[in-house]
Amino acid sequence: MAGSPHGVAEPGGTLDLRFLETDDAVLVPLLRDAIRARGPVTFAWFMEQALYHPAHGYYSSGRAALGRGGDYFTSVSVGPLFGQLLAAQFVEMWERLGRSDDFSIVEQGAHGGEFAHDVLSAIQENHPDFFAALRYQIIEPFPVLRERQTTKLAAFADKISWHPSIADLPRFRGVHFSNELLDAQPVHLVRWTGKEWRERHVTESDSALAFVDLPLSDPRLEERLRLVPRSLPAGYETEINLAALAWIESVAPPLTAGFVLAADYGWPCAEYYARERSTGTLRCYARHQVVPSPLADPGHADITAHVEWTSLAERALASGFTLAGFTDQHHFLTGLLAGDRGELLVAVADAKTKRALQTLLHPQHLGMKFQFLCLAKNVPSAAPLAGLRFARNPTAALGLESD
Repeated sequence: MAGSPHGVAEPGGTLDLRFLETDDAVLVPLLRDAIRARGPVTFAWFMEQALYHPAHGYYSSGRAALGRGGDYFTSVSVGPLFGQLLAAQFVEMWERLGRSDDFSIVEQGAHGGEFAHDVLSAIQENHPDFFAALRYQIIEPFPVLRERQTTKLAAFADKISWHPSIADLPRFRGVHFSNELLDAQPVHLVRWTGKEWRERHVTESDSALAFVDLPLSDPRLEERLRLVPRSLPAGYETEINLAALAWIESVAPPLTAGFVLAADYGWPCAEYYARERSTGTLRCYARHQVVPSPLADPGHADITAHVEWTSLAERALASGFTLAGFTDQHHFLTGLLAGDRGELLVAVADAKTKRALQTLLHPQHLGMKFQFLCLAKNVPSAAPLAGLRFARNPTAALGLESD
C-alpha cells in the first residue's frame, strides 16, 4: 500500500498546489479551500492530496505505519524472509543478463528501507560476486522517508543512490522492483447510471466533504471503460487507474535491458469488472480497521484500490516490454523455494522462519492475496525465471489476446 505521487491533472490544467503547502494548517481546510477556488475535484486529485500532499499526506508526512502495530500488514512486515527470497530471484536475473558489472536493483515505494536492507544483507552474505557488481537505486520523492531509509541502510551507504522520480533515474540494466506501489496510485471513481458512466468528484456540502457525480473528466476514462460490460446494474461503481498506465510507460525508457517485477493485489480485467463486484475495490484503512469513507479523515488513513492487471500488461507490451510471467505469491515463492537455494533455506530454517514462510505462502494469509507481474526488455529468450516456473500461461491468465 506504499506509493509515490504521479501528478494527476485536473481538466483544463494542473491545479496550483503551492497555496496548499502551509505548514500551520491541516489537510481538510486546505482541500475545502481548493474546492471553493476551483469547484468539485476528481477523486483522483483528492486521493493524491490525501496520500501525497507535501506536508500533510498520509505517506509523504511519514505518518503511514506498517506491521502488526501499524495501519496495514505487508509481505515485508513478516520479516527478512521475503527479501531473502527475492534476493535469489535478483541473482538469477543478473545471471540472465550475463553477470554484468553494472546491474541495478531499482526500488520504488521503499517506505522505511526494510526490504532493501533484507535484500542487500542476503546478497552480501550469499553472493559476494553479485554484491560487488550491484548498485541499489531508490526512487523516493519524500524527505522524511529518505531520511528513514538512509538510517536503515547506513551499512550499505556506498551501494545506494536516491532519485526523486523515475524521470531523474539514469539509464540502467537490471530490475525495477515494487511491492504494493500500484494499489496506492490515485484512481478515478466512476459509476454506471444504467445508461452512461459518471465520475465521482469531491465537493463541499454543509462545510463537509461529500461526493457528487459529474461527467467524465478525461477522455481516456471513456477509452478504458469500453472494457467494462454494459450489462451492469445501475449504481455499479468501479475505479480506473490512469496513473498506473502512465507509470509503466515512464519505466520503459531508462531500462536498457532487464526486468520489471511488480508485486501487488488485484485481478485480471474480467474479474476486476465482474458484475458482482458492484461497489468497486476502493478501501480505506487505519490501524487495521476499515474506515467507512475515504473522505472521513484524509491524510490520516491509507486509501487503496486493487490493481487491474490486464490493462497494465497491455500498456507494457505497447511500451516495448515482453510479458515474462504472471502468478500469485504462493506460486512465485514456491518456484523460488523449489531450486537448490530454496531447498537449502527450508532445510536449515528455524521455527520463526517456518512460521514466516507459512504466512507468505498460505492461501488464507498472503499467498493468494498478492500477484507478481514480470516484464522483460532486451533479455535473451530462455526458460522462465525461477519464480515463474509454476505460473500459468500469462496471456491466458490475464485474458490477453494471443497472436
